[in-house]
Amino acid sequence: MAAKSAGVLLYKREDGVKVLLVHPGGPFWSKKDAGAWSIPKGEYIEGEDPEAAARREFEEELGVPLEGDLQPLGEAVQPSRKRVIAYAAEGDLDVAAIRSNRFEIEWPPKSGRMQAFPEVDRAAWFTLDDAREKLLPGQRVFLDRLAPAWVKPSPAKPERVWRR
Repeated sequence: MAAKSAGVLLYKREDGVKVLLVHPGGPFWSKKDAGAWSIPKGEYIEGEDPEAAARREFEEELGVPLEGDLQPLGEAVQPSRKRVIAYAAEGDLDVAAIRSNRFEIEWPPKSGRMQAFPEVDRAAWFTLDDAREKLLPGQRVFLDRLAPAWVKPSPAKPERVWRR
């Protein structure tokens, strides 16, 4: 069975609309940029609520809990056959203050040495056009679904601001 992930596409209204993307940590991704970024997301198990998993993964990858309502953006099947369910949320986050969980792998390969790396090494806000360049190709559909469905003109700034 294909792996399943759930994640959140956080957006804010600032000079138009910007979305928050994360860059995966670790040596495999260190020199990759265009087409390498992702929405904050992670795997969940059968029977687990995808929205709860999306919130958990957001906090694990960024170090802050996600508050407020989530709006479903649907599911997309990635080239790897992984199924990703995404949600949209409006808010703001200080990308300089993120704190990601870590994972261990043998590095360099076949060296026998285990090294720890952050799951996410950085986060950034992008315009929708720039995000389309940076985002993994299999997740770009979420940008298309975000724009018409949830980004409505708002005279007020979002109420939710997450800081550590």
